[in-house]
Amino acid sequence: MAEQKKQQIAVVGAGIIGICCALNLQRAGFSVTLYDENGLAQGCSKGNAGHFATEQIFPLAHPSLLKKLPGMLFNPLGPLRIDWRYIFKALPWFWLFTKNMRSKTYSANIEALKALNNRAITAYEHLLNEFNLAHLLTKKGSLLTFETTSLTHIKKIYNSFIAQGIPVELLSAEEVKLLEPTLSAVITHALLFKDVAHSVDPYFFCINLAEQFSALGGKFCQQKISKIKQSDGGYILSNNQQTFFVDKVVVAAGAWSKSLIEPLGYKVPLDTERGYHCMLASNYGLSRPVASAERNFIMTPMIQGLRIAGTVEFAGTEREMNEKRAFALVPHAKAMLSNSSIPSEPSSIWMGCRPSLPDSLPVISEAPYHPNLFFAFGHQHLGLTQGAVTGELITSLCLRQDAEIDLTPYSICRFNTQAASNSHIPFAQ
Repeated sequence: MAEQKKQQIAVVGAGIIGICCALNLQRAGFSVTLYDENGLAQGCSKGNAGHFATEQIFPLAHPSLLKKLPGMLFNPLGPLRIDWRYIFKALPWFWLFTKNMRSKTYSANIEALKALNNRAITAYEHLLNEFNLAHLLTKKGSLLTFETTSLTHIKKIYNSFIAQGIPVELLSAEEVKLLEPTLSAVITHALLFKDVAHSVDPYFFCINLAEQFSALGGKFCQQKISKIKQSDGGYILSNNQQTFFVDKVVVAAGAWSKSLIEPLGYKVPLDTERGYHCMLASNYGLSRPVASAERNFIMTPMIQGLRIAGTVEFAGTEREMNEKRAFALVPHAKAMLSNSSIPSEPSSIWMGCRPSLPDSLPVISEAPYHPNLFFAFGHQHLGLTQGAVTGELITSLCLRQDAEIDLTPYSICRFNTQAASNSHIPFAQ
């Protein structure tokens, strides 16, 4: 413990991944400083759907998506959109995305997602219980609803989850109504995922964990880190005004991680899926997250009201939000809820950038040619879900301890990129 306290660790990025990494490392005895130019939990960690989606173990790159892509892409308000000005930048990502549809690769990626998600809730419970914060995790499960899908196909979906060991129950319309009386009669069936949790305020959730990090002696600096440079015995972090020397670095900057590690020679196919949400002032009686299989969105009851979230947009990190995509979520909520007084205009809207990799897996690894440089980014739609387990795994790496799971699937080496410019050794093939 004394040796760890002498070691300074910088965690770059203060979303839920960075906060969980920082808190776990501080608990382990390191001296940790958390950096983020925008403040704590100001990106997707603030605006996500609040759904700890441990049931989502199927990668997005499924062959069935191919026939749906053209129609989805050309619908400006559909669940998936590519800004026409961004098409050529997105093509390499989509090429790798299709390669991950191969059966063997797809199956391996399922196992890798399961390994993280199976430990996700337990990791949070360990963390929250230690600080008497168990109440922040609401465990009422979640619903995936169906309106027009045939019962035969619903049973096929149900059986696919059962085959992967996911606790799930198939509900009739009547059973759905008993659980959530305010849902509309258009719903014919639903899947109830029993071991799923949600947060009634994701931002408050993050801030509470960050407060525990500070109480343990961790430091937060609202500063931009623009460059990481290897130095004798450690790393120099810099921005336009200052430099900082640390022994170890954890890059957890989400969609902005790519620009930090590329100068060191690590090229990853990291892009951003821009997601949207809108808020209604009331939660309309819902008690758990409710997703729609056909409408591709989710509603989560929160303290501030009902959060309606969904959609994927490829347009980069710089372009302003397309407000129409947020407003388009409201009619879906009105159709799904029986209350006739739902307003047509939301109380607020939001857009955030999910850091996404073509195989739906995050990068959780040490840099192969830069000892004591660690990566924790690319969690796509599962950042909130996998925050605590990622923090545990990064801490194991920093302590040079064996991790609870095989970390090979999450290694940056899987992208076969060229190593640092001062090294001519290629990544493992």
